[in-house]
Amino acid sequence: MPSIDWFLVAEITYILLVIGVCLRIIYETRSSTKTLAYLLLTIFVPIAGIILYFSIGINYRNRSMYSKKLLSDQKLQERLKIQIYKSSFDALHSVGDYGLSYKGLAHMILKDMMSPLTTSNEVKILINGEQTFDAILQAISQAKDHIHLEYYTFENDAIGNTIKDALIRKAKEGVEVRFIYDHFGSRSIDGSFSDELAAAGVEVYPFHKITFLLLANRLNYRNHRKIIVIDGYTSFVGGINVADRYVNDERQEQQIFWRDTHVRIKGQGSLYLQYIFLCDWNFCSPNKLHPEPRFFSELSSEEGGSLVQIVSSGPDSVSPSILYTLLKAIATAKEEILITTPYFIPGESLMDALIIASLSGVNVKLLVPYISDSKIVNAAAHSYYDDLLKAGVRIFRYKKGFIHAKTIVFDSKLAIIGTANMDQRSFDLNFEVMSLILDPKVAEELREIFNEDLLNAEEIDAERWEHRAKWRKLLEKSARMISPLL
Repeated sequence: MPSIDWFLVAEITYILLVIGVCLRIIYETRSSTKTLAYLLLTIFVPIAGIILYFSIGINYRNRSMYSKKLLSDQKLQERLKIQIYKSSFDALHSVGDYGLSYKGLAHMILKDMMSPLTTSNEVKILINGEQTFDAILQAISQAKDHIHLEYYTFENDAIGNTIKDALIRKAKEGVEVRFIYDHFGSRSIDGSFSDELAAAGVEVYPFHKITFLLLANRLNYRNHRKIIVIDGYTSFVGGINVADRYVNDERQEQQIFWRDTHVRIKGQGSLYLQYIFLCDWNFCSPNKLHPEPRFFSELSSEEGGSLVQIVSSGPDSVSPSILYTLLKAIATAKEEILITTPYFIPGESLMDALIIASLSGVNVKLLVPYISDSKIVNAAAHSYYDDLLKAGVRIFRYKKGFIHAKTIVFDSKLAIIGTANMDQRSFDLNFEVMSLILDPKVAEELREIFNEDLLNAEEIDAERWEHRAKWRKLLEKSARMISPLL
C-alpha cells in the first residue's frame, strides 16, 4: 500500500482554503475596492489575510441582529410618520431664497431615511471640551423629565466622573436617565463605574457587548455616535467624547492641544436625535421604549430660527445615508466647500465628487491634522492628496495640536457638524450621526471658525508635494491599497 504524502495533502488543503476564502470575499464583500484589498492580502500573505478577513472583514450587515434592528426601527418610524411629514412640510415651505438650492438635498434625506427638515431651532456651536462640557452640565442640571445619553467614548476620569455625579443627582431627583455606551470605546467604565450609575437608578447598557466568541462579529461595527437628548427639546451632537483629553486646561500639563467642535440644538431638530436614541436603546436594552408624547412632544413650528435636519447611518441602514448626503451636498455647492476632518480616506465616489466640484470652479479647502494618531492612516490619506491638489483643492494641515472636528461648510449657507469622519469606516461600518444646519448665520460662524483654524495650519505646496521622496510615495500608495480595511 503506497504511503500517503502528507505534505502534498497539506499543500492541496492549503490551496483549497485560500481559493475558498477568495471566493467568499468576492461573493460577500460589497465594495469593489475592499474586495480587491482583501484578495491581494489573502493571495500574497495568505495566513495574515485569512486571519484579518475572518476577524474584521466578514460582512455581518445582513445578519439577523441588524435585520431585526432595522425592522424595529422602521416600526417605530411608522408610528411617527404623520409628525415627521408635517414637520418636514412646514420646514420646506419656510426655506428662504438662501436655501432653495439645498431643498433637493432635504427631499433626498426625507425620502432616503424619513428624517424631516425642521424649523424653529436655536443652534449654538460649541468649541472644544471647555465650552461643550459646561453647556452639557448646565442642560443636565435643568432636566425635568428625562436625560438620554449615547457615547462612543466615556472615560472614567475627572470629566467623566463629573458628568456621572450630575446624572446620579438627577436620577435621585426622579428624572429618568438612560445611558448607552459603546462596549469597545468606553471600556474604562465597564464595571464599578457603570454599577454606581445603575445603583443610583440610572439605566445603563453597553452597545454591542463584546465577548471572545463574538469578537469578529461585533468589533468591526461600533457605535461612534455622541448624542444627548434632554426632555425631548435640548440635544447635543458632534465630535466630542467624554474624556479629559478634550479639555484644554492651561493649568495642567497636557500632551497635546485638542481642537474639536460640538453643537447644541434646542427645538424640533432634537426629535430625530431622540428617535435615533430610542432605536439604539431598544437594540441593546430589554426595557423597550415607545414613542410616548413626552419623548416626541409637539414643539413650536413658528417661523424663525435655524432649519435643522439629522442624518444617520450604520450597519443596519438600507443605504449609506451619510455618504449620499455628502455627495449630494458637494454636487449642490456653487461657491465654496470647507471641510475639517481628522481622518481622510474618502473612497472613489467622494474623491470624484470633490475633484469635479473643484474643476467646476468651487473653492474647495480641506483641513486635516498635521500628524495623525495612526501612521498607516496618515500615509493612506497622503496618497489621495496628489489628485486633489492637481484639481485645485487647497489642503491645510493643522499644527497647533490634533484637530478632531468633523465639520463642513457649503456656500456659507449649510453647516454640517457630526460624528462621522471622512473615511470608509464612518460611511460603511460604524453607527454615525450628523446634523445639517441650513442657516446663513450659523454657516458663516462655522466658516469663521474654519478660517481661525487655518491660522494654526500650514498649506501644502502642490509643487513641493509632487516632488517628495519616491520611497514616501511608494509607502503611501501601499497604505492606500489597504485603506478600505482601515
